[in-house]
Amino acid sequence: MKALEGVKILDFTHVQSGPTCTQLLAWFGADVIKVERPGVGDATRQQLVDVPGADSLYFTMLNHNKRSIELNSKNETGKEVLTRLIETCDVMVENFAPGALDRMGFTWERIQEINPKMILASVKGFGPGNYEDCKVYENVAQCAGGAASTTGFRDGPPLVTGAQIGDSGTGLHLALGIVTALYQAQRSGQGQKVLAPMQDGVINLCRVKLRDQQRLKAGPLKEYSQYGEGIEFGEATPRAGNDSGGGQPGRILKCKGWEDDPNAYTYFITQAAVWEKICDLIGEPEWKTKEGYATPPERLDKLNEIFTRIEDWTKTKTKFEVMDICNPLGIPVGPILSTKEIIEDDGLRKTGTIVEVDHPKRGKYVSVGCPIKLSGSPVEVTRSPLLGEHTVEILREVLGYDGEALAKVVESGAVGDVNKQAAE
Repeated sequence: MKALEGVKILDFTHVQSGPTCTQLLAWFGADVIKVERPGVGDATRQQLVDVPGADSLYFTMLNHNKRSIELNSKNETGKEVLTRLIETCDVMVENFAPGALDRMGFTWERIQEINPKMILASVKGFGPGNYEDCKVYENVAQCAGGAASTTGFRDGPPLVTGAQIGDSGTGLHLALGIVTALYQAQRSGQGQKVLAPMQDGVINLCRVKLRDQQRLKAGPLKEYSQYGEGIEFGEATPRAGNDSGGGQPGRILKCKGWEDDPNAYTYFITQAAVWEKICDLIGEPEWKTKEGYATPPERLDKLNEIFTRIEDWTKTKTKFEVMDICNPLGIPVGPILSTKEIIEDDGLRKTGTIVEVDHPKRGKYVSVGCPIKLSGSPVEVTRSPLLGEHTVEILREVLGYDGEALAKVVESGAVGDVNKQAAE
């Protein structure tokens, strides 16, 4: 049995934040019914297209294990179908612009009338307040959530990260909220609204930087490189380059081949517990007891010298050789893996973190699999649905339409060109 088997999700999401959430729920066994505009579908189907005539990777990699129904919610018959979907499903997930559901005639009060146990889960850019009606995208969320101001080097501009912490990060937060609300509904019999603002999600992921903001009141942040360089701190948490944020000094260092390979680097942490082993490794055994080097506080103003010396050693080894040598010694290091190396990693494929999926129109492609592993609910990643592929199936099996009633819905134009779908 799958963990969420029997749970029906009405998926009114598009682009990335919402689909990330519903895909995760689908991987855990929920029946996710993706509602899409007839003839158009999720906008990402046609964004960044690499195979003409096929759904883009942007869409396919965010919509595995779902079923698709085309539905015009502005059509009267479409409203009837949507009402029955709300009656039948356990959760409705949406990431429309603020007020869109209300304009469709499905306010929270109306949804509760239709199904008192319904959980309405929403992604919005900002929570209630001055900016709640503002439209937000990934990088805007990173900037408003504190990530950009604390990312990059001290003498450079703020930077956004390649990790989609605004979109996908918020989707993960929303998924947790939904599962929690489902658990409560089992005991209370009542649904509720679940809100995951993108700004809030980014702030949660940046909590250590808010920690450091408060620590500034007590004095300089000694684990930041600028302390050892004698540079004063300002009023806000500064950008710290590649310094470790956990109190143990760490940096990204060049490895063998860095001149030609932009990812020939390793992350190296000078953990206090293995300092003596590091000294032996890099050929500086006297640093183990030398005044100014023996203890972590003494080393803070010498981190540039220390990491330069360590880098002299790492540049003689590949990033994987650094791993092979340091791991048995307990020295924390990690290779800078490129996206190509990650896709080709046998270990990640074995665990299902990287999967290969076959699609009827684009052929085989590589995607990210479920990042969370449950021993009692294994995940099989299935391809994303074609637009409206399951329209008739959902109308019949989920909503009970058949015969004349089904024909009426099809003829109304509320569910796209069903006959063409059937012919294909």
